[in-house]
Amino acid sequence: MKVDVYDKKGKKLSRKINLDKDVFEVEPNEHCLYLAVKSELAARRQGTSKSKGKSEVRGTGAKPFKQKGTGRARVGRLRNPSRVHGGTAFGPEPRQYNQKINKKVKKLARFSALSEKCSSGNIMVIDDLKLKTTKTSNVVSMLKALKINDTKVSFLSKDKDQNFYLSCR
Repeated sequence: MKVDVYDKKGKKLSRKINLDKDVFEVEPNEHCLYLAVKSELAARRQGTSKSKGKSEVRGTGAKPFKQKGTGRARVGRLRNPSRVHGGTAFGPEPRQYNQKINKKVKKLARFSALSEKCSSGNIMVIDDLKLKTTKTSNVVSMLKALKINDTKVSFLSKDKDQNFYLSCR
């Protein structure tokens, strides 16, 4: 598939670039996309909720009074979950919500997302992303020239340019 190449000023250049059909012309697999997104969102969960059990609540573990002869019910400890100020029975514990996803499924999900973007015409190729100075205004003016300043944008680059990275932040 051929895609137009633009410069930083928003001008369409005369040349076009060929995108790899193994990546950008794959039949989108919605279930793989679902699994990948579900895995990402699950991994973001904090998982730090916790309540104290009967062994963690402040208080003695000793028997409050003798077993027989008081006329009261037998009690083993005061911090029992069934008593006031007792611990929580089967309360939440810290855990990880990560969900494993197979490498091939993750790869197919990535290809499906790129193919979907390409088929809907939401991919632009920019000739050169290198910046001489670290200024956010340079990136903002480039986005306005390309008429994509009001949309979510992801930049993929072969080379790492520190000025461009810092300007995008």
